[in-house]
Amino acid sequence: MAKALRLTQVERKEISDAKMLEAAVELIVERGTGQATLKDVGEKAGYSRGLAGYRFGNKEGLFDFVLRSVGDEWLAELTLVTKNKTGYDAIAAALDAHIQFCEDAPKHVEAFYRLWFEALTPESKLKPVILGIHKRRRADVIRWIEQGVGEGSVAGTIDVELVADHFTASVSGIVYHWMSDPDNLDEMRSLHSGLKQVVGAMLAR
Repeated sequence: MAKALRLTQVERKEISDAKMLEAAVELIVERGTGQATLKDVGEKAGYSRGLAGYRFGNKEGLFDFVLRSVGDEWLAELTLVTKNKTGYDAIAAALDAHIQFCEDAPKHVEAFYRLWFEALTPESKLKPVILGIHKRRRADVIRWIEQGVGEGSVAGTIDVELVADHFTASVSGIVYHWMSDPDNLDEMRSLHSGLKQVVGAMLAR
């Protein structure tokens, strides 16, 4: 009988990180950030109660990990769906992917935005992470619109930064609204569709 392949240290870490992420997401959604402890995350993930503390140091480290992990999941999907797209087509693809992400991984989205909204306080150590994600999102929208202007699919007189700010604020607002009634995905879809129409009208030549 062939010997079972031994996992490398990197592979073991990847597996434990994935389990820790799922456990943290579940606890943040079920209990809120205040009651999601490192000990409980480690135990829920199937490890010792001290592993999460060893891995992340404190709750800020854990929450930073959750934000970056879910943010990277979304970024990978966004990069895929907007590849070779510009202007309105890129924004519409991003919105379609966003509602799909909310449907496919609702707890990941809810945990991410709970951390997002709760981190926007002057003393929060997570605030720089949130601002970095926001700036990257905004820069993506600006780039898509500017590419559309250059290709002639978007009006050259458009206020690019205004549209980008409107778009990013609207997406955050839609998610905030959805979190108050997370089972109402029909309304979530409707709001995404409405935002596509609004942005389309703003970008029209």
